[in-house]
Amino acid sequence: MTFIDTHCHLYDEAFDADREAALQRALDAGVTTLLLPDIDSTSTPRLEALLNSSFITHHSSLTLSPMAGLHPTSVKEDYEAELNLVKSRLYKDSKTTKYVAVGEIGMDLYWDRTFEAEQREALRTQMLWAEEFDLPVCLHIRKAHNEVFGLLRDLNRRTYRGVMHCFGGSVQEAQRAVEMGFHLGIGGVVTFKNATLAEVVKAVPLSSLLLETDAPYLSPVPHRGQRNEPSYIPLIAQKIADLRGITLDEVAATTTASARELFRL
Repeated sequence: MTFIDTHCHLYDEAFDADREAALQRALDAGVTTLLLPDIDSTSTPRLEALLNSSFITHHSSLTLSPMAGLHPTSVKEDYEAELNLVKSRLYKDSKTTKYVAVGEIGMDLYWDRTFEAEQREALRTQMLWAEEFDLPVCLHIRKAHNEVFGLLRDLNRRTYRGVMHCFGGSVQEAQRAVEMGFHLGIGGVVTFKNATLAEVVKAVPLSSLLLETDAPYLSPVPHRGQRNEPSYIPLIAQKIADLRGITLDEVAATTTASARELFRL
């Protein structure tokens, strides 16, 4: 039984003390593929260093696949310069680096709306790049589902390829996303008591769900409040199995197949 963590930040400084041990724990748990979304120009060097680390070189059973994108909370006054760096990676580095998605991108209006217009423009631009390169998108949406759905409507595509990472919307929004072609990223929040995400997991097809940790954030129970890591993916998968009344094997097989198809792994 193998799993794919479709969204984790193993390059984050939270793993500086035990990154290789965390990677080994992931392998031991059957998590053999990790997808690494980028954040901005400060995170890219760390991400690239992880891809080229000796541990990865000597462990052929573990696959790390990067994304390229500008996170919405990193959209500030200088967002155009940041976007140019993303564009450079996609247009130049893609010849040597296999990017599996444009991400993570999106809109985040949780803290304030100061750069809402800039976030919208950055998202639109990166959505068009994803279309040009025939790549899926990894969407970060926080307190902005209406805004993102509006932008998608304005883009007016018949269907989309991508995942709504760390999905936090309603059942109705989940069904709308799936109808548009999106997958839903399900992480540790689904294990929280009284999590509304449980209803979402039961309402959409299993083939529309992807497993993710968002490590080092949002650890599942019983590790809630601690640092998250990819080895906890089976805990998330087991919760999905319990909610749907199916086996862990079925969740592992279906989510792995869906991730491989979406990201062309």
